[in-house]
Amino acid sequence: MKAYLALSDGKVFEGDHFGAEGEVDAEIVFNTSMSGYQEVITDPSYCGQMVMMTFPLIGNYGINPQDFESDRPHLSGFIIKELSGIASNWRSRGKLEDFLKEFGIIGIQGIDTRALTRRIREKGAQQAVLSTITQDPDELIRKAQNSPGLEGKDLVKKVTCQSPYDWEEGEWDIFNPSLKTTVDKKFFVVAYDFGIKRNILRKLVAAGCRVRIVPASTPAEEVLALNPDGVFLSNGPGDPEGVPYAIKNVKFLLGKIPIFGICLGHQILNLALNGQTFKLRFGHHGGNQPVMDIRSGKVEITSQNHGFAVAQESIGSSIDVTSVNLNDQTVEGIHHKKWPIFSVQYHPEASPGPHDSSHLFQQFTNLMKAGV
Repeated sequence: MKAYLALSDGKVFEGDHFGAEGEVDAEIVFNTSMSGYQEVITDPSYCGQMVMMTFPLIGNYGINPQDFESDRPHLSGFIIKELSGIASNWRSRGKLEDFLKEFGIIGIQGIDTRALTRRIREKGAQQAVLSTITQDPDELIRKAQNSPGLEGKDLVKKVTCQSPYDWEEGEWDIFNPSLKTTVDKKFFVVAYDFGIKRNILRKLVAAGCRVRIVPASTPAEEVLALNPDGVFLSNGPGDPEGVPYAIKNVKFLLGKIPIFGICLGHQILNLALNGQTFKLRFGHHGGNQPVMDIRSGKVEITSQNHGFAVAQESIGSSIDVTSVNLNDQTVEGIHHKKWPIFSVQYHPEASPGPHDSSHLFQQFTNLMKAGV
């Protein structure tokens, strides 16, 4: 079956369908990671977006449930150059195309992903329509042009948990496939779920934390009533200004408890500190982003997934910028000069080959040990 991808700028790509059938509109972005496609597919931060992988062959090691970042896919569509006909890995429990079909995600392969990547880089992230139903190019383009963007939209409410729950699983390794952990949990952390990834929770547990996850709209007073040692602000999808209730809650917590934020949590924290955010031209999505620690000059290779960033000129005098992206000099980390508060734009839990950024979880436990 043929599938069609139409961009709001008027370009249409024809390819072969895999996964589910149907039609969907969303913002289109590209991801430069060479592996990790199932982590991308199940990452709640991709809610409201369709993702194109720049690596040409996808699906070659299949699907296994232990590498999911949530309980299901959250992206709208999946775009690749070539779907592998073989899924070969000792951990594999199924094929990519069957997984997408099970959860209703439309896939397209056989298009020129290099040309599409260049187009997004030149013209910016934009709305698109992916369809196995409509074949008229003009109609598809009209639908893409009429599709609403991400600005101001609350996508967090679509991915956050509905009620609090506790997390106890540790990190996976070949000697611990059950994810059970015997780590002594010295700290109690409440994590706001804006679209939290499971590997963040595993890293917190491995660092010695007992973790309770709460819905994104949980009042800050209820969080403090749990008497945690620290509060974690998670990653999530879309525009941070679309979740004013989260900004309000974080503002209430400032100065009262140690806080650590990642990605959307980093942006929300900066908005609570009276900063500003803006939409990037085509975002940072991939496992090869160089970030420099301003204090030491050390460069870390990081995994990133965001379409918005903190405006450096809006950061107040009480805050230090601790790291920057070497590709475009955008803010990648901040630390409050007075309060035990810090955040990063990138994903220290993702391990995109190196494990350069894992030390940040230890930094959080050190802040909790010291207290406010």
